[in-house]
This record gives sequence, structure tokens and C-alpha cells, in this order.
Amino acid sequence: MSKNVVIIGTQWGDEGKGKIVDLITDKVSSVVRFQGGHNAGHTLVIDGNKTVLHLIPSGILRENVECLIGHGVVLSMSALIKELGELTVAGVEAHSRLKISPGCPLIMPYHVALDNARELKRGKAAIGTTGNGIGPAYEDKVARRGLRVGDLLDTEAFAQKLKDVMEYHNFALTHYYGAEALDYDEVLKETLAQAQTVVPMITDVTQQIHQHIADNENLLFEGAQGALLDIDQGTYPFVTSSNTTSGGAVTGSGVGVTDIDYVVGIVKAYTTRVGGGPFPTELVYDVAADKGDAIGKVLGTVGHEFGATTGRQRRCGWLDMVTLNRSFKLNAVTGICLTKLDVLDSLDSIKICIAYELNGEKITTPPYDAQGYADAKPVYIEMPGWKTSTIGTDSFDSLPQQAQDYIRKIEELSNLPIDILSTGPDRDETLILNNPFDE
Repeated sequence: MSKNVVIIGTQWGDEGKGKIVDLITDKVSSVVRFQGGHNAGHTLVIDGNKTVLHLIPSGILRENVECLIGHGVVLSMSALIKELGELTVAGVEAHSRLKISPGCPLIMPYHVALDNARELKRGKAAIGTTGNGIGPAYEDKVARRGLRVGDLLDTEAFAQKLKDVMEYHNFALTHYYGAEALDYDEVLKETLAQAQTVVPMITDVTQQIHQHIADNENLLFEGAQGALLDIDQGTYPFVTSSNTTSGGAVTGSGVGVTDIDYVVGIVKAYTTRVGGGPFPTELVYDVAADKGDAIGKVLGTVGHEFGATTGRQRRCGWLDMVTLNRSFKLNAVTGICLTKLDVLDSLDSIKICIAYELNGEKITTPPYDAQGYADAKPVYIEMPGWKTSTIGTDSFDSLPQQAQDYIRKIEELSNLPIDILSTGPDRDETLILNNPFDE
């Protein structure tokens, strides 16, 4: 019997989703990306070779796997073409296996200009976007003025739509943000040139998905970022512009709610966050200045915590079960994949946040808004470290007892099984205790 499995990040992103998608795609016919844009970066390491993907689903490194980009994704054609070129150089044939929904909103040059102009105007109140135009593209989608991939099929109609929307956005750029207007002819010429690569990939992705289901084939739905960055459920306003929770797999691809059989929640063994926003368990360390919390330094340097897309330093801290347990509920998580356990190998002791202190009270549910998070003080339990390498461990029983205890404590606090355990960056450095696609 076939299964449809969703993989999502349960924290603020960067949990290691790409590796796990790549790992279990040996059992699927297609991988579907359902939200976000090229502001996300998935790093895969196979036999020591590193590949970074931003838009193309992580299943592309499996030769027989079809990759689908659903209409919930905002598409930068320039970013996609660059990524396709990098894969070609690496010897990966992607063009014939990549299909794109005509409903994908296009990220245009004026979206990038608006994104950066806004962050500049916000100053110290900047949200910390990647500056890739993601938010403005989603805004155009909701305002029903956005250009979509399917519009590229009619060049004349596209040119007129582009003229209308550029007039609107150029007015905002020049009159409100004090930035330069973009040239219509240049944008049109560039876009139509890029369309020659993208148009042959246009496919009714929703129909394709339902055909696979009818043919009793396994499907994997790949999310980007993390659930705590969800536009509705995240730490607003320090969030992304799409639905990063498992429900986004339904709205962003066209699959039915009851078609989802299993949700894998990816959990990093500690917590990281990129950009602004609250982070109660943060251990502040500045890499550039080489000063701050010593444990924060270990997590950031040993874990190589720099963004795959931006190169920005990620903020690091202890595992936070308060936010995680909310995330597990929001996503209806079936089982956990725990990543980067090895980053904790050198620590004498390890803390887990089990509650917050807020306004003199102990709470076990997250505050409603970002300010509440900012005021919350973490309440920890402390466990002994294992002080030995866990990289490449080939069985659960081979792990140090203290590492086993840490894993079991996470299961106890979440009331969920840890079905997959990543013991290093490479594809092979993973323990699959229960494969989501098995009966």
C-alpha cells in the first residue's frame, strides 16, 4: 500500500530536512515542494560531496525520482536556472525530471527591490528577511495582482500584465522608499529569456500528484524553513510569508487532507534561529568578535551554523520543548527525526527547556506574541553529557548511555517516537529506526 509522507521542520528552520528527504526518497516516485522560495537552503552531503539546493526538491539527487514544484512555492526563475546549472556541472540531470505548477507566483526583480528597500527603511526594527523578494511576491499573490508561471505561456498578455504591476511597484519604490525605479523593457527582456528554460517544465502538478496516488505510488512532500516561522502560527512578525506547517502541503500542492498518512517532524538536538525574533533559550555568541557564551560557541562552530542561503550566523541555544510541543500539535507529527546529536558530543552537561517563567508564573505553552516570548525566561532540566563521538554510530544500542537517555527524555517529554536519528552530515550517517514508508 502506498503512503504520502510530509517532512517539515519543527523549529525555526535549518533542522536538516534536505538530508532526510534525500535519504528516504529511495522509496518514492516523486518529491513535492509545497511552499516558500529560494530563501530556503537544503544542504546534502553524499560520499563527502556537498550539494546545496534552494528551490529544487532534495529528491533530485536520486536518478529515478520525479521532482514537483507545487503552486504554493514562489518561483525566482533566475535562482532556478542558476541551480539547474550547478546541478548540470555536478553531473546531475535535472531538467527532464523537474515539473513546475503553472500556479506558482513569479518572484520578479521589483519584489527583490521592494524587499531590500523595506528592510532598509525599518532600520533597527528590520525583520531579518533574506532580501530575495519572497514576502512581496506572496503579497502580490494575495492581492491578486501577481504574475504566475502560467502567464508565461501568453507573451503578449504577460507583457501587459507586467507593465501594469510595474507601474504600481515603481511608484512605491520611488515615492515612498526613495529608491530607483526599475526599467520595464529590461525586466521584460530578462524575464522572457528565462522563460525559455522554465516553460517546457510547466505541468499540472496537482493532477500529477493525484495520478501518482491513483497508481498506488509513494509521495514525499518537502517543506522549507520551520513551523515556528509559519505566517499564521509562528512568532509573528518575525516569520516567513508562507504556511510552513504540514497543512501547507495540502494548500500548496493540491493533495487532499485525508491523503496524508505520516508527518515527519525534523528536530535539531538543540535550537537555532536566523535573523531577528524571540529566542528564549538562546546562548548568545558573536562569531566575528569571538565573544559570548562558551556553549553557544560550541553549538555554532561544531554545528557549522551558518545559513546555506545567506551565510548568516545562526543564533544557537538549548532544546526548547515548550515551542516544540506546540509545533508537534500544529503539524500532527507522527514521528520525530532527531538531527545533529553529534554536535553535543563534547559537552559536560546538556539542558532542555521544559517551561517558561512569565509574569511570575510557570507556563508550558508558548506566549501569544513575540513580546511574550521576549519576556519569557526558560526553566531547564539538566542531563549529563556523554563526552564521546556519536558520529556514524551504526545502531541505537551502540550510542553512549547518556546519549540514549537524552533521546529517551525527548520522547518522554514529547510523547512521540524518534523514528530517525542523524549521526553525522553524510547520507549514510543515519539510523532509520522506523521508516515512514514501511507498513
